[in-house]
Amino acid sequence: MQPWLWLVFSVKLAALWSSSALVQTPDSKTLLTSQTLEISCEANTLSKTSLIYWLRQRRGSTDKRFEFLVSWNPSKGIAVYGEGVKKEHVIVFSHLSRSNLNLTRLKLEDSGTYFCMMIGSPQLVFGKGTELRVVDVLPTTAQPTKTTVLKRKPCSGNRLTAQKGMTCGLVTLSLLVASILVLLVSLSVAVHFHCLRRKARIRFMKQFHK
Repeated sequence: MQPWLWLVFSVKLAALWSSSALVQTPDSKTLLTSQTLEISCEANTLSKTSLIYWLRQRRGSTDKRFEFLVSWNPSKGIAVYGEGVKKEHVIVFSHLSRSNLNLTRLKLEDSGTYFCMMIGSPQLVFGKGTELRVVDVLPTTAQPTKTTVLKRKPCSGNRLTAQKGMTCGLVTLSLLVASILVLLVSLSVAVHFHCLRRKARIRFMKQFHK
């Protein structure tokens, strides 16, 4: 990166989070390796001669140093790439007041926070940043464990009716058997008394004829 640009960064670092003039989207993204990320940066006041710079803070970096990726001159349609940045991997273009950055064939080391920046007067203007996380496998949400509830099977109406009918039949049969037993006992007692009366009558008659 050009030395003068690093000087401007160090002098005007206090304006790092001034993002009112630049609207950057999306806020964050998690993508698989080999996929493509598109970041959009729209300027509320962007002249044809304004340059848009794209910077990156690598994920896990301790010094939070900005890495210059590419700058875009909309009036000339010229992109200037940083040291070691591959043109086929980092693509920049613009339309009207919007500048776009495309990162193709993502790798794990592409993870980080990307910023668009414009040199204003008298301060630097930054977008709010896009946090990129590149993974080999997308995280899955753990499914809640389902609790098995044993449902009691309702009794069948026909079954209850059959049981009720069977109970009633047994009660009726028991009453009928009891009635027959009572009748037999009564008949036995009546026969017994009849026999006794007959014997007594015969004995009395024998005594009378003597």
